[in-house]
Amino acid sequence: MFVMNGIAYADEPRRDNRIAEARYVGNLQLVITFSSGESRLLDLTDFANYPAFVPLQEESAARNFQIDHGVITWMDGNVDISPDAAYKRSYEYEEMKRAV
Repeated sequence: MFVMNGIAYADEPRRDNRIAEARYVGNLQLVITFSSGESRLLDLTDFANYPAFVPLQEESAARNFQIDHGVITWMDGNVDISPDAAYKRSYEYEEMKRAV
């Protein structure tokens, strides 16, 4: 366990795995881009059994997030997912390229 920026994590710190950006894509899903450049799909319905994440089952709450020091947070920082947990619980994602 370690504490970084006032947030306690169960994992060991990994400096190479931070959330660089994220965007809500609908259906309680986010596409997260990590500092490595890899993009992955995070499905928030996978967290429905965890009491802290129950509010995120509402689309209005799920889409209202921030990235704070490489960590994605909701509800003014009261709910968060560490970069390592987001990576482990997300899925490979390759964005569709549009023909111009």
